[in-house]
Amino acid sequence: MAKGKDVRVTIILECTSCVRNDIKKESAGISRYITQKNRHNTPSRLELRKFCPYCYKHTIHGEIKILFKEP
Repeated sequence: MAKGKDVRVTIILECTSCVRNDIKKESAGISRYITQKNRHNTPSRLELRKFCPYCYKHTIHGEIKILFKEP
C-alpha cells in the first residue's frame, strides 16, 4: 500500500497560544502532543483542548504536521 493511502495517520498537535504569544520570556518552550486521527472521518485539521505546561492552563492545540508510518 502506498504511503498516502493510510487511513490512520500520526499527527502533531501544537499549542496555539504559545505560538501566538511568540513564547514569553518566562515560558520554556512550546507544548506539543502526538496523536492519531482517521483521515476519512476527519479530513480537516484537528483542534483539541489540551493542557499546556508552559501556559499553565488548558488551551487549544492545533494540528501542524502529519507523520507517515513506514511499513
